[in-house]
Amino acid sequence: MASSLLTTPSQTLAALTPAAARPRRTSQVSFSSPRRALRVRAAVAIEKEVPENEAPPTFLREDGAGAGSGSVRERFEGMIRRVQGEICAALEEADGSGARFVEDVWSRPGGGGGISRVLQDGNVFEKAGVNVSVVYGVMPPDAYRAAKGAAKNGAADGHKAGPVPFFAAGISSVLHPKNPFAPTLHFNYRYFETDAPKDVPGAPRSWWFGGGTDLTPSYLIEEDVKHFHSVQKQACDKFDPSFYPRFKKWCDDYFYIKHRNERRGLGGIFFDDLNDYDQDMLLNFATECAGSVIPAYLPIIERRKDTPFNEEHKAWQQLRRGRYVEFNLVYDRGTTFGLKTGGRIESILVSLPLTARWEYDHKPEEGTEEFKLLDACINPKEWL
Repeated sequence: MASSLLTTPSQTLAALTPAAARPRRTSQVSFSSPRRALRVRAAVAIEKEVPENEAPPTFLREDGAGAGSGSVRERFEGMIRRVQGEICAALEEADGSGARFVEDVWSRPGGGGGISRVLQDGNVFEKAGVNVSVVYGVMPPDAYRAAKGAAKNGAADGHKAGPVPFFAAGISSVLHPKNPFAPTLHFNYRYFETDAPKDVPGAPRSWWFGGGTDLTPSYLIEEDVKHFHSVQKQACDKFDPSFYPRFKKWCDDYFYIKHRNERRGLGGIFFDDLNDYDQDMLLNFATECAGSVIPAYLPIIERRKDTPFNEEHKAWQQLRRGRYVEFNLVYDRGTTFGLKTGGRIESILVSLPLTARWEYDHKPEEGTEEFKLLDACINPKEWL
């Protein structure tokens, strides 16, 4: 899911499989056929998560799943769990209400597990979720064939590939403040590996990174948007000056509500299937991006959390929240896949706000602050 919270095995598998193996946002027919829907449900025979009392030191196993090896798997898990703790602590401090994140820990019989943390109805945050998952097992063969091409998936005699061992890990968060002048934030960083199918000797191993951080304000305050984008650019520029313009456009294009002809928000960065650089470099890049969330977002929250507002401001925020709901339920790959494959509902929908609003044929008056925000969502701008 590119944008949904990585909290259940079905969502993780959907969000972290290569783009070629997933239903594209522009191809909504992927699940429209009853035959196709049944086939997908059969292919993703993913176990239900099991509640646990506390989080283990690692979700990896020592029997080849990466624990204690210094592998990218181990380092990525360590990073996302550290970032989860840091961000939750920073958000609790910013909220200032004494409210704390509620934690749910789950494991997956086939391998791995996750930690879901949610803060609800605080002083500053209406709802904040920061979740991690680390799952592994076997990947449906259809997904592997779609990713690699049918001609490359059989053995020399044309025999079809069997289930493919996979590993998927990610951190994802959506933060909805109460104040209409404080923006919503979403971020997600993930890592995926597949091993060669056991019945296809010599098949290559694959890995890739994906993720991004994007801002969804109800009111366009250029100082805030420029600050947010500048922090994203600084993180990108440490690795490749082409990253920010490339991933900024990718973000604008991905978070697009086609039926509204507008973007969900004012962008940020987004990338997927990234494996054309050194693996350690991309791990460091994902780490830098995840570490940039607090400096990109918390200064904006501190400036805006106590801004005076009236009922009209709140009503507009609720309308924009409606757009957020529409994108997540109609276009977000992880959310729609999770709902269609029996994922844990509370985990799938934790990205949604507590409240939202829809008004018939609402159009902000030209020249108003509301119109200014809508125009920027329809016509993406260069902020730096």
